[in-house]
Amino acid sequence: MSPRLFTPLRLGDLDLDNRILIAPMCQYSASAGEASDWHMMHLGQLAMSGAGLLTLEATAVSPEARITDWDLGLYSDGCERALDRVLDAIRAYSPIPTCIQLAHAGRKASSDAPWAGGAQIPPESPHGWRTVAPSPIPHGDGEVPPHALSASDLEKIRDDFVATAKRAMRLGIDAVEVHGAHGYLLHQFLSPLSNQRADAYGGSLQNRMRFPLEVFDAVREVVPAGKPVWLRVSATDWVEDGWSLDETVVFAQALKAHGASAIHVSSGGLSNQQKIALGPGYQVPFAERIKAETGLSTIAVGLITEPRQAEEILAEDKADAISLARAILYDPRWPWHAAAELGANVHAPKQYWRCQPRDLKQLFKDTQFGQR
Repeated sequence: MSPRLFTPLRLGDLDLDNRILIAPMCQYSASAGEASDWHMMHLGQLAMSGAGLLTLEATAVSPEARITDWDLGLYSDGCERALDRVLDAIRAYSPIPTCIQLAHAGRKASSDAPWAGGAQIPPESPHGWRTVAPSPIPHGDGEVPPHALSASDLEKIRDDFVATAKRAMRLGIDAVEVHGAHGYLLHQFLSPLSNQRADAYGGSLQNRMRFPLEVFDAVREVVPAGKPVWLRVSATDWVEDGWSLDETVVFAQALKAHGASAIHVSSGGLSNQQKIALGPGYQVPFAERIKAETGLSTIAVGLITEPRQAEEILAEDKADAISLARAILYDPRWPWHAAAELGANVHAPKQYWRCQPRDLKQLFKDTQFGQR
């Protein structure tokens, strides 16, 4: 019997070879939003990992939506051409499906790269600009307050998400994840800590959910019906009186009603006051409850590092798939090693087959080459 981790998963009309998903991981290595040779190298190695799905990093829907001035974007013809080059190379040598994460950083934009400290860059400085948010509340002490979004601003942002989704479809990307987690714009609307509006987009839970759902609906409408669209959420702010797991369950139920194919369950990122109880699989209980109460295909993430740990999560029906971030940066062949440990097999290019351990009968499956 095949390990649960290596059984197929169907999301919408997309069939994944296994239940190992590569999470979006920002690289802060683009120029004017355009993918660089770094992305060719970085995504190329992950495409050969044997995972079931490769998610691109958070991809900004406008220049001001970027976390940093070096973030990947898909808001111009130049961005589209640069990413097309990378995707063509991946598809020539790997059958892995691709997913794009559409993102707007909101008040967490105009930041420095993490290895440079990650602090906000003032609007008047090079590489900086004025940020936007539901309310004029800065993310951190001493930061420039963001511009509070007007009704016309919200319309433009919805249009930006739609335009970027259309570009992604032209590029032949197989799935779309809308970023509603980690303290970025859509999460800022959900949390009462960052959303103190007095209009139809603030106050009650239904009002705070309104804009994220409008964005999701707008993206879902322009993505072909068979292609899966889902949202990544932070299940809790880890702050008293912040966004909670109970609210996330209600939001997940709404997403299901609006046609979401899955939900990707993370946490935190909205407040510097967060107190996270870290430990192996520390976010899995959030995914487990959301899956149990909504029936949505649920993706678990967060300190999932060992193959048998991942297998146990799926075998106990706590999630439908697991998502790897730092673990697969550390070990880009994690799915190979998991397959070897659990007695399964994975796609790998024939150029690498001779590295198969001699005591394994068949670790590798043939990778079908072919252009889009």
